[in-house]
Amino acid sequence: MRPLVAMRIAGFVRGGRALAPLIAVLVELGIIYGGGASPAAVAYGYSAAALFPVIAWLTKLLLDAEPDVQRRLARLSIGPTREATAGVLAALVLSLAVCVAAMAAPWLFNGIDTRVNLGAGLALGVLAHLLAVPAAIAVGALASRAVTGSIRLGVTVLVVSAVLVVVLGLSGSIAPWLVPPVMATARALNGKYLPTADRLAFLTGWAALWCAAAFTGYGWLRRARS
Repeated sequence: MRPLVAMRIAGFVRGGRALAPLIAVLVELGIIYGGGASPAAVAYGYSAAALFPVIAWLTKLLLDAEPDVQRRLARLSIGPTREATAGVLAALVLSLAVCVAAMAAPWLFNGIDTRVNLGAGLALGVLAHLLAVPAAIAVGALASRAVTGSIRLGVTVLVVSAVLVVVLGLSGSIAPWLVPPVMATARALNGKYLPTADRLAFLTGWAALWCAAAFTGYGWLRRARS
């Protein structure tokens, strides 16, 4: 499975599909950190939320880069479960690279106020990105051509999902549990005080359950449409 993961990453990067998400990441980070220094927790909370749709888009582009015939051959060669998992792992590798860049970027812009809870803020920033990445990958996977069957429907799924994550994630939403806790995490890190351990455990459990449901649905749809 490792060669398939490497092949998909190489095809995505060398084919030029990585350029558009890369530009989007640079623009977002410039906007977030170009306005002055903020406490680490606040800055990284916003960063994780802003990167969510970009990582979902990156995942969709990565999974759509492989021709349908080649993807079917991979399924026959190593099995449907391993083939689908390879795509998710490839997206995970690239997404973690994006998160590392996002965590490092504010130091280039003097965007972190080192006087305010620096150590705790860094740890919370890592957690915020780790909570956002699997959910974003799940959204991108569900919008991929292998699931939706067409580019138009895939783009629609991607855009609608990204909008719902923001709208249903707002404070006072009637159904916040329908979306991952991306906005909830950003709010928790933007509070007057740092979130408690109980609050962090709740957000982590929420994200884990949502991702489990989303990836289960992705696996079922891949099997149904294979």
